[in-house]
Amino acid sequence: MTENGDSQTRKWPTKTREIQNSLMDSTRWNDFRFRDDDIVVATWSKSGTTWTQQMVSQLVFEGSDTVFGQAESPWIDFQMTPDAVKIADAQRHRRFMKTHLPLDALVFSPRAKYIYVARDARDVVWSFHHHLTHFSAFAAERFGEVARRTGVAPPPPVPADVRAFYHGWLAHEAQSETSFWANVQGWWDARALPNVLLLHYARLKTDLAGEFRRIADFLEIRIDEAKLPDMLHHCGLEHMKERASHVEFLEQMFEGGGRTFVNKGANGRWRDVLTAQEIALCDEVAAQNLSADCATWLRTGDQKR
Repeated sequence: MTENGDSQTRKWPTKTREIQNSLMDSTRWNDFRFRDDDIVVATWSKSGTTWTQQMVSQLVFEGSDTVFGQAESPWIDFQMTPDAVKIADAQRHRRFMKTHLPLDALVFSPRAKYIYVARDARDVVWSFHHHLTHFSAFAAERFGEVARRTGVAPPPPVPADVRAFYHGWLAHEAQSETSFWANVQGWWDARALPNVLLLHYARLKTDLAGEFRRIADFLEIRIDEAKLPDMLHHCGLEHMKERASHVEFLEQMFEGGGRTFVNKGANGRWRDVLTAQEIALCDEVAAQNLSADCATWLRTGDQKR
């Protein structure tokens, strides 16, 4: 893709494949009717999706203390919400949708603005393991319903030991059709496009106010400075946990409900579990699957063009 040229001559990302598994159905985007002010929050799972949705919701809904961004943001490709496109079509506020699809399986529109969020792979694994091991019996039933409706196999069992999960993930993730590494690299390669903004979880942790302003500038939303302290408070962990506890779907899907879904929001929990060699293994796998600049950004949040 090129960085120069106007919207007529620019080379935009093109969809080259479909993904249909127990979690996602990429075909949902094929006939999606975009609007000029649409926002799409894109991530690989457990990379900061809900946090970013909450920040966007605070900008769209002008600091509302009751809004929970995840509940207002249709996940278009999610298998458990087959009516997600209809929900998005019915929304009259500025829409902000969610996707976990890699760029090459997503219909990319020049009319929309895309916010991509990444996180150190080790932190992703720790958060993902917590997520997968806290699904409820209701969640198992819903995955079973998806399997019966689509013919797609439900997700496999997850080892209880997070270290075993980590090693299995590193050994096999690169070969997955929804590969974490390919997902990150694809969006990294698109970073020069005028309607793509890259965020990193580590920078959200260290400078929430600064990153919040970056998002607002990118979306061309003026911040009411008098409301900014409340907006940032509403993006805090405890406030988000409290709002998530009012979302019936999350209460049903996770043991412990919405508070379990939001979880800790912490980085570095793997440092007290893994050996130095095990920690370095992740960097070795990253080097095999990412360009050097992308690997550095993923590990540190340091973005250089």
